[in-house]
Amino acid sequence: MVDLKQFEIWFITGSQDLYGEDTLRQVAEHAKIISKHFDDSTEIPVRTVFKPVVKSSEEIFNIMQDANVAKNCIGIVAWMHTFSPAKMWIRGLQIMQKPLLHLHTQFNRDIPWANIDMDFMNLNQSAHGDREFGFMMTRMRLNRKVIVGHWQQAHVIADLAQWTRVAAARHDMKGAKFVRFGDNMRQVAVTDGDKVAAEMAFGFSVNTYAVGDLVTVINQVSEQEVGLLIDEYESLYDLASGIRKGEGRHSALWDAARIELGLKYFLEDGNFKGYTNTFEDLHGMKQLPGIGSQRMMAAGYGYAGEGDWKTSAMVRALKVMGSGLPGGNSFMEDYTYHFDPNNNLVLGSHMLEICPSIAEGRPSCEIHPLGIGGKEDPVRLVFNAEAGPAINVSLVDMGNRFRILVNEVEAVEVTESLPKLPVARVLWKPAPDMATGCAAWIYAGGAHHTVYSQNLTTDHIEMFAEMTGVELVVIDKNTSLRQLKNELRWSDASYK
Repeated sequence: MVDLKQFEIWFITGSQDLYGEDTLRQVAEHAKIISKHFDDSTEIPVRTVFKPVVKSSEEIFNIMQDANVAKNCIGIVAWMHTFSPAKMWIRGLQIMQKPLLHLHTQFNRDIPWANIDMDFMNLNQSAHGDREFGFMMTRMRLNRKVIVGHWQQAHVIADLAQWTRVAAARHDMKGAKFVRFGDNMRQVAVTDGDKVAAEMAFGFSVNTYAVGDLVTVINQVSEQEVGLLIDEYESLYDLASGIRKGEGRHSALWDAARIELGLKYFLEDGNFKGYTNTFEDLHGMKQLPGIGSQRMMAAGYGYAGEGDWKTSAMVRALKVMGSGLPGGNSFMEDYTYHFDPNNNLVLGSHMLEICPSIAEGRPSCEIHPLGIGGKEDPVRLVFNAEAGPAINVSLVDMGNRFRILVNEVEAVEVTESLPKLPVARVLWKPAPDMATGCAAWIYAGGAHHTVYSQNLTTDHIEMFAEMTGVELVVIDKNTSLRQLKNELRWSDASYK
């Protein structure tokens, strides 16, 4: 789990010199109270840092410059307590590199009907001061989030908390490094893409390392370390017959644990935030990483199979967004369908690598043959995912731009035993229905690999797309194919 308390948002209040020292002192006092309220909130996962009230173009420029280089600053919350002439903001907004949330609030919740006078009106001008600020951002074509309401209201806190999670993920992507062990699966289109364009759009880099580099680290793992990890397996999972200590296939569990530790040390030593591999390139490894990749995701790393670095990066992003929330996020694949007219379902799974953060109950640790890869039978965690609302998220390269797709789904309880399918799995119903949801996904060019999330919503992904300037396609209960196809045509025209 990623510690979001290492990150901070800067609370910046706008005013001007026109009002005099007494008014400006009150503005600062009110801003400090609001900032502290946010910082004390248990719902907002990051720190809120009060910054001095800005009153001139120079002050605004300087604070934006400071925010740009502040290592732990992930975003800016701006509020105009009084009227702050927006031409003062142009230079600062032009250099701003952090996401911005415009908080349209005021210090007092209610109008003091019996006592309101012009002094009160001069001090509390957010109703039109924020509109002046909003015009300038719209005039400059700046993406930002706007929250409206009193700063103590629950929905304001919830919306701000949600935005900070997305801002943290966006910040985490800047400069993030992802490992690609080998290439992507041969002849596959959607897992490939332009890594240079991705670094320009999102800030993360993807570079290839030989599987032999990983194998060298795996072979250096000590017997003692492997033994301790197997003890951990025994405490967390139900070990299947045959791989327990003293049984005939225990050596396979030993090999799987060694692979996991090798992955862990390789990622830690290189300061990587995720990786991808492929079953077509396993030279020097005894088995395809199953439980190791599952547990690396559970620890917060991005992962996707078959060289799919885009999905690996998105797994990491959603891991950061959802850190500390109930439920989990996992690499996923739409595997097969249940076309019962009365109960259409999608079976989501993968040959090995589904994150146990989405599991219902205690996973089983098992070993079974794998028909691809040409290696020894791999160890994996087997479980059913919890029922409930979820989303599937896909990042695809459209050639001239990136596109993020979201499909809202409803996971259902897995009631069948599936005795001959020893993999982690989840069953869901796509919105708005099977036929429309699947057709919409295909029209939009969505990948077969996704990130499956139990604890995030479409709103999180919409904000992420806006922060990164990436196209978003949403498939939900309101989707119609006719409208969706028109929206895709408009997007194509917009991005030409």
